[in-house]
Amino acid sequence: MAIEIIGTGRAVPPRKVSNSDLSARLDTSDEWIRSHTGIGNRHIADDGTATSDLALEAAKNALAMAAGFTGDAQNTADRDLAAAEAAKSIDMIILGTATADFIGTPSTACIVQHKLGAEKAGAMDITAGCTGFIYGLETAAGLLSLGRGRKRALVIGAEVLTRVLDWNDRGSCVLFGDGAGAVVAELTGAPAEGPQRRGLVRTILAADGSGGESLLFRRGGTRYPFKKGETIENGVCVEMNGQEVYNFAVKAVTDTAAALMQAESLTADDLAIIIPHQANARIVQAARRRLKIAEEKFYLNIEEYANTSAASIPIALDEMNRSGKLNRGDIIMTIGFGGGLTYGGNIIIW
Repeated sequence: MAIEIIGTGRAVPPRKVSNSDLSARLDTSDEWIRSHTGIGNRHIADDGTATSDLALEAAKNALAMAAGFTGDAQNTADRDLAAAEAAKSIDMIILGTATADFIGTPSTACIVQHKLGAEKAGAMDITAGCTGFIYGLETAAGLLSLGRGRKRALVIGAEVLTRVLDWNDRGSCVLFGDGAGAVVAELTGAPAEGPQRRGLVRTILAADGSGGESLLFRRGGTRYPFKKGETIENGVCVEMNGQEVYNFAVKAVTDTAAALMQAESLTADDLAIIIPHQANARIVQAARRRLKIAEEKFYLNIEEYANTSAASIPIALDEMNRSGKLNRGDIIMTIGFGGGLTYGGNIIIW
C-alpha cells in the first residue's frame, strides 16, 4: 500500500514587501539582496495573524482539494464546506514550525485541529527547522503504514518568521517571509513497490547537532530564560551565522540528492523536478554545480516568498500542482535543510 498525496494547499499573507521597500529603512539595496540571495519580495503577516491562522488556511485548501473541490479558490464558503467534510476523515495532524503560536503548549497543530473540526485526529508539532515538512511527511507515512485504522494525515509547514526577526540586522531580516503549505497524505491501495509504485517511496532524515548554535532562537527557553526585572535589547529573534549555515546547506543538498538517487537507482534525467528548501538561490546553484544537474531541474520561487522555513517546500509543491506542472508518475525530489541543524529529503512518485 502506498502513501500518496491527494491534496495540496498554501496560504501567504496579502501584504507584499519588496527589497526596495526594505532599502528605504535599512542600509541595503534591491541589487545587493537579489545578487546575494535571489530574493525580490516577501509576504509579511499583519499583527493579528499567528502561525496557526496561516496553517489553517493552507490546510483548508489542501483538504478541499482532497475532497474534490475544484471551484474558485476565492469562494471560501464552498471551499470551507468541502474542507470541513474532509477534516472528519483526518487521523493525524503533523505541523512543522519554528514559530509556534505558544512556547511548548498547546501545540500549533492542536489549535489547527480544533479550528478545522478534525475531531478524531491526533495532533503534534515537529521542531526540525526548515526541514520540518520533510520530517513531518515521513512521520505521517510511518504512522499511516502501521495501520491501526489510520488512513489519512494532514501535514503542514507554517511560519510567521517576520515576528521573530531583528529588523536592525540587515544581514538576516531581509531573508525571511511568512507563509504556510499543507498536504493531505493517504494510505491507498496503489503499489508501494515495483514499476507501478506510487507515493512516498524514500526519505532521508538526518541531523548535525554540533551546528545547533549556527541558527537559533537563543532567548525564552530553559537554557536562556527571561528573568524578572531583566532589561534586554531584543526578545526572541533569529540568530544566524550565515557562512556556517551556507557551508552546511550546500553540503546537505549535495549529499542528500546524491544519496536519494543512489538509493533509488535514479539519475537526474529520471527526475521530473527537484524542490529544494527556498533559503538562498546561491545555495541551490552551488549544489547543482557539484551534482552536475541542469538548472531547469530545480524549482525556485524564492524571488516571491523569501525563506519561509518549514513552509517553503509545501508552498512550492502546491504552486506546481495547481499550475498543472505535475503529472501522474512524475518522480519528485524534495530537499530540506535548516535549524538544528537538520537536513533530509523525499522521493515522491506523483
